[in-house]
Amino acid sequence: MSAAGKSDHKGLIILFVLFLAIGGELKYQFVSRHSARSSPDTAVKIVEAVTETAARPKPPSPAPAPPSSKPAQLPREDPAVAIPAEAYPRPVATWLEAQIELARRAFSCGPIDGVAGSQSIAALRAFQESAGLPPTGQLDAETRGRLVLSAPPLARISLTTGDLAGLQPLSPTWLGKSQQTALAYENALEMAAERTHAHPALLQQLNPALDWTAITPATTVLAPAVGPVALPGKAALLHISLEDHILEVRDDAGNLLAHFPVSIAREVAKRPAGELHVTVVIPNPDYTFDPDVFSESAEARELGRKLVLPPGPNNPVGVAWIGLDRPGYGIHGTPTPELVGRTESHGCFRLANWDARTLLGLAWVGLPVIVEP
Repeated sequence: MSAAGKSDHKGLIILFVLFLAIGGELKYQFVSRHSARSSPDTAVKIVEAVTETAARPKPPSPAPAPPSSKPAQLPREDPAVAIPAEAYPRPVATWLEAQIELARRAFSCGPIDGVAGSQSIAALRAFQESAGLPPTGQLDAETRGRLVLSAPPLARISLTTGDLAGLQPLSPTWLGKSQQTALAYENALEMAAERTHAHPALLQQLNPALDWTAITPATTVLAPAVGPVALPGKAALLHISLEDHILEVRDDAGNLLAHFPVSIAREVAKRPAGELHVTVVIPNPDYTFDPDVFSESAEARELGRKLVLPPGPNNPVGVAWIGLDRPGYGIHGTPTPELVGRTESHGCFRLANWDARTLLGLAWVGLPVIVEP
């Protein structure tokens, strides 16, 4: 064999050895990797992880809370502490706050109780109309944005020594009432409720530890912060709807100034319809009891004579009398505001005392009153 042949033979041997070495390494890497991918433990873990992710249900969305028919649960502490002053003005957040702000603007829902009842919905519709919103009666986001609280909805009030000294029991008879010095509030709860436009049950809920029979001038009561209601503009028309049991006040441009629930006559024949006019406006009136008007009363039938009852919030016509140009008819207050719009009267138009007082400031002799069926 020549030198060239020997050289070629050596080259082939070297190539063969390299091929064997590379092939062994490739086999090692393939087996190692295949073994790692096929490990039973690794396969189970991966399958479990995928299965767990696929099978795990998403957390359920919280269901909306059902509407409550009970007064809202409210903070017991001073609202100045519960809600910082810089939080105002802000949109109302609850029906209780809506009732309070509506009352401040003379859109009355009757006694404030935190419940979205028919009178509260009617008052909200009236506000929506005045604000140029669709009158849905729903406390939606757009309405909340327009019905803004300028001050805390609740405040602590107290009754003075004079307030408490003026309380007196109310006689159960007409004759007994006529002999009282005044038809005043009977107790502190009644006085506080009327002064704050509140339902007595709401005040009891807001002040659960309070003994209402032991109220002193040092006692503070958490209550709706409504205050006196004063409206800009002048009333040009009172409109009463017998069907809806509402009284509304409008200015000379037809704008809605105020809205109140109202009771109407029990007997259809005693429900005056058409155009009437205010003839007299009297704060804190007395009341002439006529037995002929109360024929259902055994005492009235036995008395056989008229009685004059003194003024006061428990007077049958409450704290205001707005007489109309139909004998014996008028718009007035009542000693039972919780029943306004829910029961019927002997022929007049009955408002809660606080609403009658507000209307008293708007009424004037000659003011037209339109009564519609």
